Amino acid sequence: SAHVASYAENLKWVERLLEECPNLYVDISERIGELGRQPYTARKFFIRHSDRILFGIDVYPLPEWYRVYFRFLETEDEYFNYSLTDIPRQGRWMIYGIHLPDEVLSKVYHENAERIIPGVR
Repeated sequence: SAHVASYAENLKWVERLLEECPNLYVDISERIGELGRQPYTARKFFIRHSDRILFGIDVYPLPEWYRVYFRFLETEDEYFNYSLTDIPRQGRWMIYGIHLPDEVLSKVYHENAERIIPGVR
């Protein structure tokens, strides 16, 4: 389900959906704006469902965009801009990094996709 089931601002609802639909996966494309506003809840969600979350990005594949996503997922940085545009698409707020463990990052970045999409490596 794209964009954290289009409900990243309500991770309890997404969690219930994942529990009810065992073959469902979510990607994080275009949702770090919502996820980064709730870093403690988002971190727990990623760790709890690390086998069902895929990395995704809905913008041009520019290194600058990837750096923002990597910063969100890999650091404990606080209060940084999640958008490279003057007017963010989700809202005018800053986000916080969730500093995921390496084993979770590996699953989100590539292992989950390799497992569920034949031929991906």
